[in-house]
Amino acid sequence: MIRTFGFPELLFILDGAKWTVLMSLAAFLFGGLLGLLVALARTSKIRPARFLALCYIQLFQGTPLLIQLFIVYFGLPIIGIRVELWLALITGLSLHASGFLAEIWRGSIQAVPEGQTEAARALGLGYISRMRDVVLPQAFRISLPATVGFMVNLVKGTALAALLGLTELTRAGQLMSNITFEPLKVYATVGLVYFAICLPLTLVSSRLERRLNARG
Repeated sequence: MIRTFGFPELLFILDGAKWTVLMSLAAFLFGGLLGLLVALARTSKIRPARFLALCYIQLFQGTPLLIQLFIVYFGLPIIGIRVELWLALITGLSLHASGFLAEIWRGSIQAVPEGQTEAARALGLGYISRMRDVVLPQAFRISLPATVGFMVNLVKGTALAALLGLTELTRAGQLMSNITFEPLKVYATVGLVYFAICLPLTLVSSRLERRLNARG
């Protein structure tokens, strides 16, 4: 039976958007934590750590996100590790995010003037204190635009979860388009929902950047 695109169909799409937001937040959180560790390894004075971090970044930047998701979801069971679809998607997206965020933050850490680090050493600050209190706060300010830009791309990248069967925003739109035979209305709505999710990120980033620059 063909249905007309209306309020119930809109609610179904918004329910899919909920999973898009949750996936994006989880992937950014876990990917950010791992990415920070990789960025620190990439900027360390230990050569093997720098090499391994570089290989890690190149691996996840040099392969498509879809392939990474497929490997996690279909590859892990081959070696005896069975994961639920939701966990596989979060894992794949987090690994993908960590590779890109690591490189963004590596560049930001190296963009902090060397004199800041030398001054911190002169004050007797250890590595952890130097990074936490001197380098990383400045690197955060430098990396903010690129970090938010990647976050927006990550939100849009969750659309690939539809290919693995999760009913997120894009998949919800596909289902409603098949039921209503009104693809223009459906996908225009899906596009507006994506826009509504991503726009606040850009606005908050701009406001935060202005505040940080004012304090600087």
